[in-house]
Amino acid sequence: MLQRAAQVLHWAPDPEPPPLEDAPSGRLHVGVDLGTAYLVLVVVDAAGVPLAGEYQFAQVVRDGLVVDFIGAVDRLRAMKARVERRLGRELTHAASGYPPGVPLPEVRAVANVLESAGLECTHLVDEPTAANALLGLRSGAIVDVGGGTTGIAIFQDGEVVYTADEPTGGTHFTLVIAGAHDIEFEEAEALKTDPQEQPRLFPILRPVMEKVASIAARHIQASGVPLETITLVGGTSAYPGMDRVVQQYTGLPVRVPTHPAFVTPLGFALHDVKEKV
Repeated sequence: MLQRAAQVLHWAPDPEPPPLEDAPSGRLHVGVDLGTAYLVLVVVDAAGVPLAGEYQFAQVVRDGLVVDFIGAVDRLRAMKARVERRLGRELTHAASGYPPGVPLPEVRAVANVLESAGLECTHLVDEPTAANALLGLRSGAIVDVGGGTTGIAIFQDGEVVYTADEPTGGTHFTLVIAGAHDIEFEEAEALKTDPQEQPRLFPILRPVMEKVASIAARHIQASGVPLETITLVGGTSAYPGMDRVVQQYTGLPVRVPTHPAFVTPLGFALHDVKEKV
C-alpha cells in the first residue's frame, strides 16, 4: 500500500498530473496530515487502496500546534482543488489528527483548518494510533518522528496503553545543519533531503538522532510494558542510519516501513474507512 501511495501522491510544485481516465465510484476517504514540515492529502477508496493525493513543504504547524491558520487553509484548499481535478470527483470530508498530548483547543484547530478548506472533519485521531491503522501491530512501539515532535505509542493486544510526545524531529535536523554550515534554513533543508549529502551530514546529525532515541527509550521504560520491537514512522525516519542509531540506543530491533512519511496520512484515511464499515 505504501508503494502504491508513493506512486499516486504528487509532489507540489511539480507540474500537475493529468486526470484519471475513469473517475472512481463509491465513497472516497481522505486523510490530511498537517505536519511541521509537510502537508499531505491522500485519497483512498472503500477498500483502502490509494487513488491520488498531494504533498508539499509547508511550515504551518509547530510542535503540533497550528501557527499559520490562513496559510494552512489556503494551501489545503488549493491541494484539494488539484486532487479533485485529477480524480474528477469532489472531496467533501477528511480525517486528520494530532501528536499525543496536544491540548484539546489546538486539536480543534486542526478540524477548523479542514472545514475552512471545504472538508468536513469526520475524525481526529492521535498520530501513532492512526499509523497503526495501516501497520496493524498487535504489540510493540510506534515512534512517529515528524518535523517538530517525536510521538510514541505503546500497543498491547492491538490496544494503545501508553502515549507521549516531545519536541525533537526533522526541523531540528535542519537547524543543526544550518548552524554547522552557516546557511539559511531552506538551503539546509535541501541538503538534508539530498541523498548525495546525507552520508556526509550523518555525523553532525547523530546527536539529534540519539535525542530521538532517548525520548523513545525513556517512555518505553516509563510504560512498564515489555517490548520486542520498535517501528519508526514519519518522514525523518527515512534518514539513512536513523534506525541503526535508535536500535543501538534502545537495544530493541527497529524497522522502518517503506515511505514512512506516508504512513500517518494513510492511517488517517484508513481510520475513516474502518469507522464507516
